[in-house]
Amino acid sequence: MCDIPGVIARLTATGEAMASSKIRNVGPKSAAWLRQIGVRTTEDLSRVGPVDAFLKVKRAGFRPSLNLLYAMAGALADCHWADLPEERKQELLAALEAAESANPIRTRWEKQKAASEQAARTGDEEGADAHGHGESSLFDSPDAEPGEGGGGESDSGVSRFE
Repeated sequence: MCDIPGVIARLTATGEAMASSKIRNVGPKSAAWLRQIGVRTTEDLSRVGPVDAFLKVKRAGFRPSLNLLYAMAGALADCHWADLPEERKQELLAALEAAESANPIRTRWEKQKAASEQAARTGDEEGADAHGHGESSLFDSPDAEPGEGGGGESDSGVSRFE
């Protein structure tokens, strides 16, 4: 069983940080994700906390599973993540859900959709039309005046490709 209070007491009583040790339960890929958010040691993880570290990893654009959350909590409790008590896992999930609902994580697609909806509401059509109204297109004639386009047949009815 994990001795969370005992580990915390040992760390605070001795003032001993595990700065040079690698974080227990964390593999190379997860360790790289954690380094990206500034968590390199167990002391860093203890300072940030497993839920905030997990959310920072998600906000950095990575897609961690809940195993990372449990692995970090297990590292702080000095036990294997699978040995975490079920009630501790439920506490972690509840804290994660509360933190995510307070500050939802939006994907880049959700951000793009929100930006285009905002542009539509404000009447800003710049970049909204894929056919190049006022912008050049792949099929525009290189000799066409700006805004003329040229993706289809010319005014004379003769195609450029004949």
